[in-house]
Order: sequence, then C-alpha cells, then structure tokens
Amino acid sequence: MRSILLITAAVSAISLSAQTKFPALTGETASGKTITLPTKGKPWTVIGLAYSQKASPLLEEWYEPAYLRFIAKHGLMAGSYEADVYFVPLFVGLNKAAYEGSMNKFRKSADPEIVDHVLFSKAEIEPLKEALDLKDKDIPYFFVLDAEGRVVHREKGAFTDDKLESIEEVLMD
Repeated sequence: MRSILLITAAVSAISLSAQTKFPALTGETASGKTITLPTKGKPWTVIGLAYSQKASPLLEEWYEPAYLRFIAKHGLMAGSYEADVYFVPLFVGLNKAAYEGSMNKFRKSADPEIVDHVLFSKAEIEPLKEALDLKDKDIPYFFVLDAEGRVVHREKGAFTDDKLESIEEVLMD
C-alpha cells in the first residue's frame, strides 16, 4: 500500500512539474487599462485566445455564454468558484494595422459588462505558439490556469456547451 502511495505521489509531482506555464501576455481593455496575463489573486484564470481574422468570430461566440457562466455566475454551480476571465484577440503580422479600428469598433458596440474582459493585444505570436502548441490559427484556444499560471486544462475551437462545462468542471476541483 505504501509503495502505491509513493508511486502516486511521484506521478503527481511529475505531471505537475510538466504543466506548461502560460507565457506573459500584455494587452489593453477597451477602457484603456493595461493588463498582463496571467493575473494573480484568484485561484483560476480562464483565457480565450484568437490570432487570426477567421478565429475572431469563433472567439466572440464564447463571449456571452462564458460571461454568463464564469463572471455573472448564472448556473447551478457557478457560485462555487472564483476565476478571472479574459478573451484575447491577438493582432499579429499585417493584422496589427487593424488594431485601432477594431478597438474603436468594439468600444462602440460591446456590451458594457464584457468590455473589461476583452483584452486587445499586439504581442508576438511565436513565443505563444511554441509554449502553448497553437498549431491552427483559424480557431480560438481556451486555457484554464491555476494560481501559479500553469495551464491545467485547454479547449479549442468553436463554442459548445460540452467545452464550457469541461472548463467549469476544472474550476470546481
């Protein structure tokens, strides 16, 4: 029995140390506030990231359901966890020229409740692609980070209730 506990502890330590640390990512909210991810303070951080024009609408599909569940706390278990939540449209390459126009359009049309949870960024994509294994630029990626900034769960692609619930399950652990 003792050997099983030691093996379990060793495997847990190895998997914990093997978790990817989310690289620092700085951006700006529509209200002009500069934020660097991962944040400190809450036990969890949920980050949605898109880095192409094709992926951005898919990221936007997540705004309302994720906001309602993780920020507004609608749902049966939603009050049982605390998480910072950010959606990051990342402007890379030639798309950097669209940054100001996109920010201004968002300021005019965005729901005021979500404004501080959307972080516009012109960060370099290569370090993020390498660290987070972002292979497909045409889909958004979602990361759940622990208090130390380690990626403990990831989802990718268009919104589904199953993906949202999968993220919530991690937050409740």
